[in-house]
Amino acid sequence: MEMTEVRALAREVIDDPTLTYRQRMHRLAGLSENALDPPPVSAACAEALEKRIICDMYEGNAPHRPRYILPDYAKLLRDGSAFLELEPARDLDEALNTLLIGYTQVPSITGYPVWLGDLDALLEPYTEGVSDEELYRRLRLFWIAMDRMLPDAFAHANLGPDDTRVGRTALRLERDLLQVVPNLTLKVDPARTPDDLVRDAVETVFACGKPHFVNHPMMVADLGPEYGVASCYNSLRSGGGSHTLVRLNLREVALLHEGSRSSFLDDLLPRYVELTAELMEARIRHLVEEAGFFEHSWLVADGLLHLDRYSAMFGVFGLAEAVALVLGCEGVTARYGHDDVADELAHQILLRVRDLVAARPMPYCGGNAGRALLHSQSGIDLDVGVTAGCRIPIGEEPGLLRHLQTVTPHHVLFPAGISDILAFDETARRNPDAVVDIVRGALRTGMRDVTFNLDSNDFIRITGYMVRKSDLAKVEDGARHDSTFLGAGAVAQSHGHHRAPKRIMAHELDVGSRR
Repeated sequence: MEMTEVRALAREVIDDPTLTYRQRMHRLAGLSENALDPPPVSAACAEALEKRIICDMYEGNAPHRPRYILPDYAKLLRDGSAFLELEPARDLDEALNTLLIGYTQVPSITGYPVWLGDLDALLEPYTEGVSDEELYRRLRLFWIAMDRMLPDAFAHANLGPDDTRVGRTALRLERDLLQVVPNLTLKVDPARTPDDLVRDAVETVFACGKPHFVNHPMMVADLGPEYGVASCYNSLRSGGGSHTLVRLNLREVALLHEGSRSSFLDDLLPRYVELTAELMEARIRHLVEEAGFFEHSWLVADGLLHLDRYSAMFGVFGLAEAVALVLGCEGVTARYGHDDVADELAHQILLRVRDLVAARPMPYCGGNAGRALLHSQSGIDLDVGVTAGCRIPIGEEPGLLRHLQTVTPHHVLFPAGISDILAFDETARRNPDAVVDIVRGALRTGMRDVTFNLDSNDFIRITGYMVRKSDLAKVEDGARHDSTFLGAGAVAQSHGHHRAPKRIMAHELDVGSRR
């Protein structure tokens, strides 16, 4: 940007009456960073970025902190921190205090920590001798503090897969407080997670849209036992994270396609996968070699973060539109989620991308054997006319069984996360055991993440994060949660609140795959 443009944009930020002081500071920092030249790439890569065939998620021109950081909070509690001058936590009060202090010092793209840890596993050892009433009181203060101190819906905590007092209290707090922060995922393991805990979580979704339900055995198989679900539904190794997230717009690639299906799969896709990878590599090298994040971060010095547990996220989106365009070149009219020929092509495209990403070395990605992790990217507020990730277009969703049969085969391909948002009507509230059956069945047949909305509460799940409808209604006057601004834009552009709702009547549902 030219200096005159930077000055004009800075003035707009400073004079914007809807922004809090911290929101102004964060935006001004972004303007300063983007006044610098970005990491150099080839002319072809720069052109693809300019045309938004590939997208850097507007992370900034000078990468100086990883996009996603998943600290080893268990070590922080166990050993304390030299940098923060904290002794090992000895009781629940000290554990809660240590976590809150640590959170304030964890950087990210948003300016707030995107992962708050496996809170039940972290805190349960400190609950001996603490009554249920006292546990609720102390965790309530902690929960309120997280929302007020970290006002961003991408701050994400995990529970499960085991049943704990802390986990149960956390779900109760979510229903009682109805807060945006923290976003929440329940890890579900068929051998360890009881049905009544899943039902407790389902009832919590009815109240506040949280938590996600994640397939713990699948995650462990891909990432190992020490993993976290961060931000929206992004899955990464704890003690590590992701340097960057760069995404490929499959719709835009398909718009360049005019020939046979094989030319799309064998010529166009490899070309743009490589350009996406080139941009990722440039950003990673700047972060590690020039900005030197891992050389001066207190998280690394205290042993809470390790470069060899890091990878990068290769995102894709616009699958539904790409399928329609490629089929259109063959004279076939078919819709993803409704016609077998479209669903088969969708899976074929994703298999090709998976193989290409797996074959492409990526520097400083020891957390995934020197390769990027494939991610189904859920969209941003600037996306228009393109569907998030591998989802079925909003408002075009088929019935529940067909919906699950369409998307489930894709989930195994995305170790860094994939999400499909199901919309249920009020019949779900009357049939919670049926929803438990759906969650269990979907995970059993291969879904990585099960997420659903209920229209009757105050929450809307945008991509993977939550906003309150009541906050959206007054966003023109400002918002305490920075993510509310993004949610307002996403609702206006993608109409995520218009998902086709599904009736839930039976107590059991066969969600077996057609494949």
